[in-house]
Amino acid sequence: MGGGAGGIGAATAAALGASGHRVVLAGRTLSTLKETAGALGGDTDYLVCDLSDPTAARDIVAEVQTRHDTLDVLVANSGGPAPGRVLDIPDEQWRHDLDLLLLGPLALLRAALPAMAERNFGRAVLVTSTAVRQPQPELASSTVLRSAATAAAKLASRQYAARGVTVNCVAPGATLTPRRVAILRSRAQAEGIHLAAAVADDQADIPAGRPADASEIAAAIAFLASLGAGYVNGTVLTVDGGRTESI
Repeated sequence: MGGGAGGIGAATAAALGASGHRVVLAGRTLSTLKETAGALGGDTDYLVCDLSDPTAARDIVAEVQTRHDTLDVLVANSGGPAPGRVLDIPDEQWRHDLDLLLLGPLALLRAALPAMAERNFGRAVLVTSTAVRQPQPELASSTVLRSAATAAAKLASRQYAARGVTVNCVAPGATLTPRRVAILRSRAQAEGIHLAAAVADDQADIPAGRPADASEIAAAIAFLASLGAGYVNGTVLTVDGGRTESI
């Protein structure tokens, strides 16, 4: 469970734990991992690593397999990159975000899927963004690189499908997390308006009239991780209250 210390990651860990999975959290900050694992209780485990480092991503899969013998469900979830428009983002940020949003998840899939196929069961879920379905100009890095990760997941979904392994994406819309607040604060500053006005403007575009709770995103991920989702493969499940306009 990447990015498991807070937000969508922690909510997903709780949902998977409630479904009977033994959960291993992965993230960069020891203190928050320990706090989240303690709150989840049970036999929740955690590992400190930077999943934006493809080598670390590969090694974390091996460590989970060593500690727990098997890895049946992989959730690739990472923090979002800094906001910015496509021609304003410097090269160094593109390189960092490439590792975070594409090469890191690919390393996880490369390390985890073959062993899943050997056991004839596996679930991999990449947490992306509705920006892959409806590009968001001020979130250019997320739009471009998560679109690439979505294409990679689609290709990977074919490789072991006949051996009980599925690879899917969940694309959350506006969700009540610190990341959402940071994006709206940046938007408010750029437009010279108060944060409350930016929040109101953003919610006005959501047919449901509100952002998602992280648990609602987690429920979609838990479904794709379940036995019942065995014939759902290579798709993008959009969870956005109806905001995305594409068919």
